[in-house]
Amino acid sequence: MIKVDLVTGFLGSGKTTFIRTYAKYLMDAGKKIGIIENDFGAINVDMMMLQDLEGDQCELEPIVGGNVVEDWKRRFKAKLISMAMQGYDRVIVEPSGIYDVDVFFDMLYDEPLSNWFEVGNIFAMVDAKLDVRMSEQAEYLLTSQVANAGKVILSKAEEASAKEKQQTVEKLNAILEKYNCKRSFKLGTAKWEDDQDVVLAKDSEILGKEQLEGLLHCGYVNADHKKLWFDKNEMFTSLFFVDQKLTEETLQEKIKELMQQERFGTVFRVKGFLQKKDGKWLSFNATHDQMHVQTMEQGQDVLIVIGEHLAKEEIEQLFK
Repeated sequence: MIKVDLVTGFLGSGKTTFIRTYAKYLMDAGKKIGIIENDFGAINVDMMMLQDLEGDQCELEPIVGGNVVEDWKRRFKAKLISMAMQGYDRVIVEPSGIYDVDVFFDMLYDEPLSNWFEVGNIFAMVDAKLDVRMSEQAEYLLTSQVANAGKVILSKAEEASAKEKQQTVEKLNAILEKYNCKRSFKLGTAKWEDDQDVVLAKDSEILGKEQLEGLLHCGYVNADHKKLWFDKNEMFTSLFFVDQKLTEETLQEKIKELMQQERFGTVFRVKGFLQKKDGKWLSFNATHDQMHVQTMEQGQDVLIVIGEHLAKEEIEQLFK
């Protein structure tokens, strides 16, 4: 049986960064892995950020359109069936940040996938400076993502104070209680701890060998919680902008304005690429408390804005 690991977490929580570290650890151990990448929207930007991993030991497989559950289920099933006979030691799945983990269990427990695959580990990435101003729908998705996690990892933990990390754990526990989940988390140290209810507070880019080995065996938890039914496409939307003839400085200024001004709606994340004059690309990945800019050899001329109740006309005007 091929183990399938799920790396979940809300938009901008650091899933792709963690996958890079975890995948390199598995490849260094001689494992052949497949990575299924699903982005929220029609263009898979996150997969492009992992393209340097691809080679003899690692295959990248995209799924586009994961904001429609039935589409995602059909495409995910087809991807895994095609991967079943390719000799993978492990498959890593990064779904959209707008994702209910129950769908993952439903798929892997159903035939024919259950003949070849089994649930391995579930990792939940949570921003160490978790925004306390979350909508009810966003809180529910976070509940789904952390309730079954074998390990919750606070991303960007090096940038958060001890008080901020503790507040994040307390916020998680309050949300779990709201949705009648019996799990309760405790803040851990930078070292590995086996207790599945202890949150690992460590920047995923610099996880040590002991921590990665522990994560490899963390598994998952069966934890029930109250369900909340709503149309994700009505709550969460994405806007795409192409052929942006902007300088790096101007683009950063516009992204900051987008994050700070309420008139644009609740913006969770802005990501995409900008081509430099020398032909190379800059990748942008911005949340409210961080903007990560990285030089890459390949990219695509696109900028994606993701959030709740986005003011489309206002945002389009900003990027004119």
